[in-house]
Amino acid sequence: MSLKVGAHVSISSSRASNDPETPPYGNIANAVFRQKQFGGNCGQIFTHSPQVWQDPNIGDEEAERFREGTERDLEGPWVIHTSYLVNLCTPKEGLREKSLDSMQKEVDAADTLGIPYVNVHLGAHTGAGVEGGLDNAASVIDDIDVPDGVTILIESDAGAGTKLGGEFEHLAGIIDRTETDIDVCVDTAHAFAAGYDLSTPEAVDETIAEFDDVVGLEHLKYIHLNDSKHACGTNKDEHAHIGEGLIGEDGMERFLNHPDLIDVPLALETPTEDGKSFAWNIDRVRELRAE
Repeated sequence: MSLKVGAHVSISSSRASNDPETPPYGNIANAVFRQKQFGGNCGQIFTHSPQVWQDPNIGDEEAERFREGTERDLEGPWVIHTSYLVNLCTPKEGLREKSLDSMQKEVDAADTLGIPYVNVHLGAHTGAGVEGGLDNAASVIDDIDVPDGVTILIESDAGAGTKLGGEFEHLAGIIDRTETDIDVCVDTAHAFAAGYDLSTPEAVDETIAEFDDVVGLEHLKYIHLNDSKHACGTNKDEHAHIGEGLIGEDGMERFLNHPDLIDVPLALETPTEDGKSFAWNIDRVRELRAE
């Protein structure tokens, strides 16, 4: 399978000058245009600002344009990232209900847009404990009416505080608890921050083998590919350019060429700094990937 790599792109990029094919500001079909600009062929979006409780507001025309543009210009698949406010593990009833409502609207939006995946963090148990937090998360997930063709992905976390998802056992635990078919998105910077070494070829092989043993590679459907500005096991989540952080070139090259990961799509959440954008990082991925 050919390399599928792209970026987390904005849906609200402004119209390119005098380009009738570029959607207007605020149109979700902008994501396709932006992905093409960066050289990506799949990727990730927010359907709205991730910092607030807000419903996706997607008109029929823009949804159709998004689907048509994706089919025409990209290899896919897209993934929707949910609001940062969603907390599946919370013991607080009010926050649980808001999180459930937000998740329902995101999976419905994915169905409307023809997007197969909705990515979400488990959140923080805030005193409920690991087992209680996982039980809470499973309860929310099983209350969601997930459309056919849409799958919820639980994202690995950097593991700070009471947040869950930093240990592979947490990911396996939520899969085991739900009656819903769910899968996983691994963020390389998060996994590294949580203590899973990816900085050498040998470490990459060991970490992937551990993931397979604990979670199962059949559940890995998407990867957030990011280098890390902080050392392994620090629980600090700050992304770096591909090959230029503490995971480094050797680790990234092995990760990108590991035979068990070849077909998994990649979404970059790398920074725009030092004169390097998503386009630079996508090119770097292609350089490191042996074809």
